[in-house]
Amino acid sequence: MHKDKFVFAQLTAFLDRNKFNRIVAKYSGDKYVKLFTCWNQLLALMFGQLSNRESLRDLIIAMGAHRSKCYHLGMGKNVSKSSLARANQDRDYRIFEEFAYFLVNEARQKHATGIFKLGGNVYAFDSTTIDLCLNVFWWAKFRKKKGGIKIHTLYDVETQIPAFFHITTASVHDSKTIDEILYESGSYYIFDRAYNNFKMLYRIHQIEAHFVVRAKKNLQYKAVKWKRRLPKNVLSDMMIELTGFYPKQYYPEKLRLVHYWDEE
Repeated sequence: MHKDKFVFAQLTAFLDRNKFNRIVAKYSGDKYVKLFTCWNQLLALMFGQLSNRESLRDLIIAMGAHRSKCYHLGMGKNVSKSSLARANQDRDYRIFEEFAYFLVNEARQKHATGIFKLGGNVYAFDSTTIDLCLNVFWWAKFRKKKGGIKIHTLYDVETQIPAFFHITTASVHDSKTIDEILYESGSYYIFDRAYNNFKMLYRIHQIEAHFVVRAKKNLQYKAVKWKRRLPKNVLSDMMIELTGFYPKQYYPEKLRLVHYWDEE
């Protein structure tokens, strides 16, 4: 007779149940709930993610195949498709979002190594697009006959753990989301060419944080200072001032422009 805990139950034992209960109480998530609580909902969704379920129906079928084990896994005795769908629709998403950020912060603290030694964290920010069926997800309209969402992720390069994520419809341009980030003074932020939002980049500069962004080919500027001795593959290293009408107003300070040749 098997007496040990299931592997899934051993994994969920690492979660801080007291912290989760405080967040649930904060948003009244279990108010008027008798059986299928927010904790049961969290474990059911975790089971679906870890077992690579592709839909809500697929998840319920998989859980039904292990119905006798659901109670011992912490997901409750009876998990129906309607109960799970209603919980996903009606309950406050901030319960799970706040708990997710709590777990992310714990993981980042445990994985901190200090390999860069720059006096601040190093982040990379980018987005990925997920295609959706427009007939089902009508709110995620992207093009005339196409639906989708974008997940904008701030990635901690040192710990290799996402520190922030923001979900929008796929029609939202990448540069519109960088003002959602809670910037840290002294940290470094790496952006791609799509994030040339000089008004927001100047705010990063004002809080004494640093950024690296790829310049557009049509960037208008004038050089004010050059470096003579350059490392290998660095074609030029100069201080510049923006000359474009709006960029000059949005970013009145000097910028450093580096041209680098990547052999690959």
